[in-house]
Amino acid sequence: MLDASRRQFNQMTRLLPPSVWMAIGLLLAILFPYVAGTGSLLDASIQTLAYVIMALGLNIVVGFAGLLDLGYVAFYAIGAFVIGWFGSQQFPDVNGGKGIHILSSDRATFQLKLNGTHAEIPGIHINFFIVAFIAMGITAVWGILLGAPTLRLRGDYLAIVTLAFGEIVPRIFENSTSGLFGIGTTDFSNGRQGITPIDTINLPWSKDLVYSDFNLKPAYWVALAMVVFTIFVNRRLRDSRLGRAWIAVREDEVAAASMGVNLVRTKLWAYAIGAAFGGFAGAFLGSYNNTVNVDQFEFGFSVFVLAMIIIGGMGNIWGVIVGAVALSMLNRYGLPELNQLPIGFDPTSVSYGVFGFFLLIMMVLRPEGLIPSGRRKLELHEGEIEGEEAEMVGDMAQMYEVHSE
Repeated sequence: MLDASRRQFNQMTRLLPPSVWMAIGLLLAILFPYVAGTGSLLDASIQTLAYVIMALGLNIVVGFAGLLDLGYVAFYAIGAFVIGWFGSQQFPDVNGGKGIHILSSDRATFQLKLNGTHAEIPGIHINFFIVAFIAMGITAVWGILLGAPTLRLRGDYLAIVTLAFGEIVPRIFENSTSGLFGIGTTDFSNGRQGITPIDTINLPWSKDLVYSDFNLKPAYWVALAMVVFTIFVNRRLRDSRLGRAWIAVREDEVAAASMGVNLVRTKLWAYAIGAAFGGFAGAFLGSYNNTVNVDQFEFGFSVFVLAMIIIGGMGNIWGVIVGAVALSMLNRYGLPELNQLPIGFDPTSVSYGVFGFFLLIMMVLRPEGLIPSGRRKLELHEGEIEGEEAEMVGDMAQMYEVHSE
């Protein structure tokens, strides 16, 4: 029944070109805050958009290149701390206590004293849109550092190494109150207290804040613009020469190497770009939440983002978006609603167990995900198709994946 519904949906979508459907979807997304209002739903939607960026970033590593990464939360942590370093008073002695201010808002530049005079706020305060790309660069470097030791690893061994990276990075931030790696006296993270407050977003050409607690619509549009940018980069990468190399490595690493694909460069690019988007979203969440704390970066978050990809459809951009939205809203609204049932325990306390149960159901009923890529679906159902029919379906799947996404 699900496949029949999908065929009907595909027939309906062919009534208009894909570009028209994307324009309609973007218009509806832009108008969504006027329907959601200013309450909890809009806040949840903003958080969801950040998770979409992370899921699309991890999809580059897992879905496109076929490399398992269980430490993705580390890049979220690095990106969030970057906005904490360059958008707060964490380093009060910089520039003789006067601070560094680059295109920051009035609130981040001056503080009003009791006598009515203004004084510059200490610390580093750089405009969010600059810091977001700085975070992408820093996390990309860390992605390469993670990827370099794993180039010869596969399967469980790769999972163990990436898992260790995801555990090590938050612990470094937790214990770096006396300098990085115990060197020097600069506090890089403020320990378990974290860094707060963090500068709110303002446009580079304006000193006014973009949004406030009473008007979150501009924050939603900033997050939506970041998602659109991420989708654009993902689509261009997928159809590029590098994207073809990723898919070749995912399908058969030995065959790809024998055909001239540089495995080292291809894998490192996947780790770097995937990590960059993790830092991109981390910088936004750090600013939006107004705080960065190591308690936000637990291992379960990596599994949470990975589950979005698996449930949505590994390797499919739109499937990953659907999976991210579904799991994020389930986590925000679905699990608390289960408290109304007489089950004898709090479902939110075992949320990752609930997500694991959903993953198990998906693996049994629909292992390719809700909206799978054409190649992925063909791989999992190749036993049902034989001979010339398989070749025809494979060609159609490839054409569908390239032109319909």
